Amino acid sequence: MPMAREIEFREALREAMSEEMRSDPRVFLMGEEVAQYHGAYKVSKGMLEEFGPRRIIDTPISESGFAGMGIGATMLGLRPIVEFMSWSFSLVAADQIMNNAPKILYMSGGQFGCPIVFRGNDGAGGQLGSTHSWCVESLYANVPGLKMIIPSDPYDAKGLLKSAIRDENPVFCLESERLLSIKGDVPEEEYVIPIGEAVIRRPGTDCTLVGFGRTVYFCEQAAEELAKEGIECEILDMRSIRPLDLDAIVTSVRKTNYCVVVDQSWSFASIGSEVAAEVHKACFDDLDNHVHRVHNDDVPAPYSHDLEQEMLPHARKICEAVRSATYNA
Repeated sequence: MPMAREIEFREALREAMSEEMRSDPRVFLMGEEVAQYHGAYKVSKGMLEEFGPRRIIDTPISESGFAGMGIGATMLGLRPIVEFMSWSFSLVAADQIMNNAPKILYMSGGQFGCPIVFRGNDGAGGQLGSTHSWCVESLYANVPGLKMIIPSDPYDAKGLLKSAIRDENPVFCLESERLLSIKGDVPEEEYVIPIGEAVIRRPGTDCTLVGFGRTVYFCEQAAEELAKEGIECEILDMRSIRPLDLDAIVTSVRKTNYCVVVDQSWSFASIGSEVAAEVHKACFDDLDNHVHRVHNDDVPAPYSHDLEQEMLPHARKICEAVRSATYNA
């Protein structure tokens, strides 16, 4: 039986893209610095040498241009992977990725869809300033017709991205720059992870912590601290935002009777508020307190390292939310 290897998150993304490109000649990668420079974060290192410049394509600094070109390529039967160096930069391509890609299947009366993957770094990284630190999930998840995945470890990064590349719909893959160097076990054999299936990262009985992406690590840090106080938290990693595995969340909350949602974006009109609303509706008789939410502070991301760290939904804030939910029920 093949042994799992410990590889970096970025390597898992690269393996997913490379394997799908080897098996399907319609798949190609395009974006800023993905070829000659091996990717701004070295995700595509070595791919130009293997696949050549017709399939690993450096683009101008024009997100609206190459996002639109990728969408057009799907209409000719290709399956592009479009890398945004940062999802913050995708905002200038909003018309293409929000108003065109998710609606092509509907607008064409089902005649053709848009099998495209948009991927890149999302959220506050390491002192990148407010305009480079957007968490765009709540903005883009509002649009029907797309799927959205947010992996939290190398295993999920590879399995979810492979599923995304094969999907017949536009899929947004949001990756945290702060996770790209983390390592995890990834099998050598072929596998995929279905989009829309959550996973329990840590079993518990006293409170459900719902997170995704980088927030899963904040939840794990908080759970370790709370365990010292006798509070055993269950951590549920949503893994995808659209579709949302509400059944898994409801099952966990009905077991623990408490819920804290952790979301690395602003609280107003957020993924966290949507999850809280759905949990309240589905678990009204099971909850012993209202759903608590932990978000970024409602400010632009600071450049200062210490201020940026304080802005994030870190472990102390999560612990305070869990104590408030469970002690004050």
